Amino acid sequence: MRAFLTGTDTGVGKTFVTALLARALRRAGLDTIALKPICSGDRGDAEILRAACDSELEIDEVNPMWFQAPVAPYLAACREGCAVSLPALESWFRSISKGRQSVLVEGAGGWLVPIAEKLLIADLAAALGLPVIVVVANRLGCINHTLLTIESIRSRGLECRGIILNSPVNESGEPALNNRSLVEEFTDVPVLFEITPGQEAIEIGIA
Repeated sequence: MRAFLTGTDTGVGKTFVTALLARALRRAGLDTIALKPICSGDRGDAEILRAACDSELEIDEVNPMWFQAPVAPYLAACREGCAVSLPALESWFRSISKGRQSVLVEGAGGWLVPIAEKLLIADLAAALGLPVIVVVANRLGCINHTLLTIESIRSRGLECRGIILNSPVNESGEPALNNRSLVEEFTDVPVLFEITPGQEAIEIGIA
């Protein structure tokens, strides 16, 4: 599997879901690596992904661009007097993924988060040429965010391969119970997994 994981917003659980997926794929026998091209703030997300892949890569290989301010990457880069380079990230990705069966790339924030002047996370996904998986916080309001994100992905000529519904810890109730059926009613993009609070693993069968 090769995929770019984006979210309907920041804080929806992209890193948690990407790590679950990476561990499941590796248990299934694939050589999966999970990457975080851009981090703003600490590198905790990148460290989680590195650990999920048995620390096979060094942290700078997992996360080549790190800005210390915990704000949108574009703003963080400006504060540090530098810029995200799309050609540099493309080169890094080609090198790090060469010969790999399975590569997961986690975005930063939501699908249209700015990463440089006139560049968005969506442009990074397009440059890497990966199909997109959307991580959705399974809560009230997620249907609107999900459908808008899918529409934007497809408007750029990219494949939206699936949706993963992630239920935040300690959140429950009627809206979450109905979200999967509504998502499936209003889009043909499949729900790949529905992660429940406290879930520690998913299983993937590789034919």
